[in-house]
Amino acid sequence: MIKQFKQDFINLASANLGAIALYATDDFFAAKERLLHDKEPVFIEDKFDDHGKWMDGWESRRKRTPGHDYCIVRLARPGYIDGVVIDTSHFRGNQPTDVSIDYCYCEGVPSEKTEWTTLLAKTPVNENDVKACKVECKQVVSHVKLHIYPDGGVARLRVYGRPQCNWDDVIPSEVMDLAAALNGGRAIACSDEHFGIMNNIIFPGKGKNMGDGWETSRRRGPGHDWVIIALGHAGHLKKVVVDTAFFKGNYPDRCSIQAVCLTDASMNTDELIEQSQNWPEILTEQKLEMDMEHNFIDQINDIGAVSHVRLNIYPDGGVSRFRLYGTIGNCNE
Repeated sequence: MIKQFKQDFINLASANLGAIALYATDDFFAAKERLLHDKEPVFIEDKFDDHGKWMDGWESRRKRTPGHDYCIVRLARPGYIDGVVIDTSHFRGNQPTDVSIDYCYCEGVPSEKTEWTTLLAKTPVNENDVKACKVECKQVVSHVKLHIYPDGGVARLRVYGRPQCNWDDVIPSEVMDLAAALNGGRAIACSDEHFGIMNNIIFPGKGKNMGDGWETSRRRGPGHDWVIIALGHAGHLKKVVVDTAFFKGNYPDRCSIQAVCLTDASMNTDELIEQSQNWPEILTEQKLEMDMEHNFIDQINDIGAVSHVRLNIYPDGGVSRFRLYGTIGNCNE
């Protein structure tokens, strides 16, 4: 189920995307901000701090009074929620017994008067486990409240969904980044993401450092690395940006781009990967340089509207950001 969430939706509770943990009743043992980290949680056996064992997640102290703990999260952008993941990795004996999630929509910060609605009813969780749950929510959501019963630790909270994007209001001639995560773009699959997460390349702004990008391991065999991006809306590409900021001794030597306009929403990831090898090429192999933003305009081959692109890097390396600027269109044009 998690694989399907990643293919069809984006994590609106991603810290790198802009989500913020606003408030927690208690985060004595582990900071609430870690709950939203994009990297998978880790366990460092000998790491301690002034409060005790360092844990990669959010952890409250042992509750000695009635009630339970909770954390309020502002999503990166209001949107429609389709699934949640509660990850208790490395929490053994200090995980909650149950969790539940509420949601609301408000322009600012939720207050005592804010009305919350149940998104996920009270659900048991296990130690060192990853629980994925489909949810039904037809309302636009701006904030979620994660309840843990009665206390304990959660490594990660993922809230998968679709950003609220009213494409009907977009002027047909307006050029925008159709791949941007906040416009509904998402990274579906890649050959490798050993050093950096593939979704980073479509996140807002410039990369913060070399860790804030997509980087593969050193390729020791034949072939090359690649990543497949689903656009937030099909469109006609006018400009491509491949930014290798911070990648100096480990940037790709070259890149190329393939693209297609897909109307079959039922295609699974494996089928998509296999077919992507034969997609038309819209950008032939181009030389890349270290720590540089590369802009390609005249080099783009116009094949009409596209909905998915495959960025190929040769033979391996790191990319900080990937932008696909264009105007909206549809696959039936």
